[in-house]
Amino acid sequence: MASDPSTNEELLSLRDAIDEIDERVLQLISERARHAHRIGEIKHGNIYRPEREAQVLRRLADGNPGPLPAQAVKTIFREIMSHCLALEQPLNVAYLGPAGTFTESAARRHFGSAPTLLPVATIDDVFRAVESGNAAYGVVPVENSTEGAVGRTLDMLLSTTQMICGEVMLRVEQNLMSRDTPLEEIRCVYSHAQSIAQCHEWLNRNLPGVQVVAVASNAEAARRAAEEERAAAIAGEAAARVYGLKILAPNIEDDPANTTRFLVVGEHDAGPSGRDKTSLIFTVQNRAGSVVRLLQPLAEEGVSMTKLQSRPVRGFGSGGWQYVFYVDIEGHQQQAQVAKAIERIRAEAGSLKVLGSYPASVSSS
Repeated sequence: MASDPSTNEELLSLRDAIDEIDERVLQLISERARHAHRIGEIKHGNIYRPEREAQVLRRLADGNPGPLPAQAVKTIFREIMSHCLALEQPLNVAYLGPAGTFTESAARRHFGSAPTLLPVATIDDVFRAVESGNAAYGVVPVENSTEGAVGRTLDMLLSTTQMICGEVMLRVEQNLMSRDTPLEEIRCVYSHAQSIAQCHEWLNRNLPGVQVVAVASNAEAARRAAEEERAAAIAGEAAARVYGLKILAPNIEDDPANTTRFLVVGEHDAGPSGRDKTSLIFTVQNRAGSVVRLLQPLAEEGVSMTKLQSRPVRGFGSGGWQYVFYVDIEGHQQQAQVAKAIERIRAEAGSLKVLGSYPASVSSS
């Protein structure tokens, strides 16, 4: 059947128009890169500004005319900004590895693909890499909507000199994957303990009686599944790509809204972006009503609290418990009402540490 000549002409015309647009886009990206490079020459030192990047991405997403979804617009411009920054300030970013973990996905979502990502073995190692100067920034998980807080990250925030300069809210989509074994022939499933817990009901329904083994990370689970017969792993898509596995069942998490929050830590926090959080740690005297009285300034100054987490201080045993409280509030510490509330808390607390102010993130897959 012969094609319609008018249709062919329209296709050629549209392709020519796209080619012209691509040329204009390339020229504009190059012009942007030159401006970014010049800013780096003027500023010297650290030129990475999380608040500025957050403002740009929000503005573009809010002004997006379509048809691309807002998240696609953010992803495109994140990559443009990532590579423009790399022209002047190449970054090393440490993350809880190995390659293929959700923490790597969070690091790439926040920084784009230009920085060099350094996988390390433990959360402690992420903080050490930043403190030693081997990495400019680090990315660590801090809490999951299903399984709760990551205790080791909270402990390190208490002791480190690093500050929080960003956060990433990542939809965690768990997948069952294997080298070449069909679902009905799987005899062992590897995964991190939290991922196993997040997929508990699915495993009971679909793989009853199959051995489930907890390992150090989802990436380690994928590595084992790639090497063993009749074995599978629960992990993210990135791990499947890294280790050459086939996804047998996608999105097997019991909670479809399953989200993990990650923190970005570095030598500085961020300036005001217009939509920020501030994180604090404080201790209180062990008296009735102490915590309520300490949090009262937030209500009186009109500051919203988004998180309150308690954790025992290490070194105290059965002879007496002491707790520290982790608090997230809306707003930046440079805002008058936030600054006033913090100072009022500081005056009453046994101790108070401001972990940093940083642009608030939203959950995304």
